[in-house]
Amino acid sequence: MALNPRMADWRARSVWLVGASSGIGRATASALHAQGARVVVSARSAAALDAFVDEHPGATALVLDVTDAVAVKEAARTLSARGVLDCVVYCAGHYRAMDATAMDLGELLRHNQVNYLGALYLLDAVVPALLAQPLDPRSGQRGHISLMGSVAGYRGLPSSLAYGPTKAALINLSETLYLDLRPQQVGVSLISPGFVDTALTRQNPFKMPALISTEKAAQEILKGWARGEFEIHFPKRFTRWLKALQLLPYPAFFAATGRLKQT
Repeated sequence: MALNPRMADWRARSVWLVGASSGIGRATASALHAQGARVVVSARSAAALDAFVDEHPGATALVLDVTDAVAVKEAARTLSARGVLDCVVYCAGHYRAMDATAMDLGELLRHNQVNYLGALYLLDAVVPALLAQPLDPRSGQRGHISLMGSVAGYRGLPSSLAYGPTKAALINLSETLYLDLRPQQVGVSLISPGFVDTALTRQNPFKMPALISTEKAAQEILKGWARGEFEIHFPKRFTRWLKALQLLPYPAFFAATGRLKQT
């Protein structure tokens, strides 16, 4: 069952991807550009954004630090003044493995600032603009918001003290946004990747199950939008197993994840 209007035709649609200098964000921006979207990419690295624009004629770069609320609002104001925003995607992320026996408050706060507060700054900046937009005759909606979560937010996992809670917050946030904004014809979707080969995940010292490329992740995201899904999770052979963990009572869940911690 489609929970959002299906978005398969990206020709001339305006998409703003925040956190698109590398990883899944960059690959998704590239895939959208190939489908004819008018792509705007944002991140802190001007050099990385310029390289993207050089490789994708017609794309626009907008340097932005997501932890700067004033800058985020100004960027959103600039883009809204240029015309309709059809889709806004929050891809910015920070990740360091952390165990409670080696807690680092600075890193905990950095995860919160980038992964969660940055999303709030973006929502504060773009939701009023989307609500004020006219309905798109192709989709019947005023715009669409996608937040990059993670399967690490499904339940507490070993070494995920800093990262997991921020993604759990994004899951709850996305569900609430959907309930509030769907009646206003603003679509909301949650992207929940498993292991994707990025600079962040390459820090992991273990073999990552069902690891996929950023290009494959981008294609899964586009398929999810085309199907009108609320949660776009992938790869299914891995994420379905983690979804089953969500259903376990605590004794069984702690027993299963405890074994993971020992390996």
